[in-house]
Amino acid sequence: LAAGTDSAYKTIKVKLCYSPVSQVDRAWRKTVDNLAKDKTCQFKIVSRPYDKRNQTFEWMVERDVPSGTYFIRAYAYNSDDVEVAYGQTTDAKKTTNLFDVQAITGRHASLDIASVCFSAFAVLSLLGFFIAEKRRAKLSERK
Repeated sequence: LAAGTDSAYKTIKVKLCYSPVSQVDRAWRKTVDNLAKDKTCQFKIVSRPYDKRNQTFEWMVERDVPSGTYFIRAYAYNSDDVEVAYGQTTDAKKTTNLFDVQAITGRHASLDIASVCFSAFAVLSLLGFFIAEKRRAKLSERK
């Protein structure tokens, strides 16, 4: 683009986008020309004010990102929050410079802790109700 074109850029939003390979048979990931309906880029990486001197940052893939093949897309917005430009790490057909993400599988420690707590509560509740029922039975025998 011509020099000075970026003077309209106020905000940059970078997103992680599904490649066509990861969209096959998944309607919830399909590309649509209308940005409001487009489901290609579902994961926000960063959103910050535009600074032409410094456009670097580090981002760690989050746990909720599913396995798939991805590319990165950056959207430039003007002061009215309207998209004025975008760029991506792949070509127009989305076939080059793609990368794979392997999702984290397995249980989290918080899930194990919660299951132990609920199991202990269930056993203690059962024991408490059993003891309370025995006491009621003894009281009714005395009367």
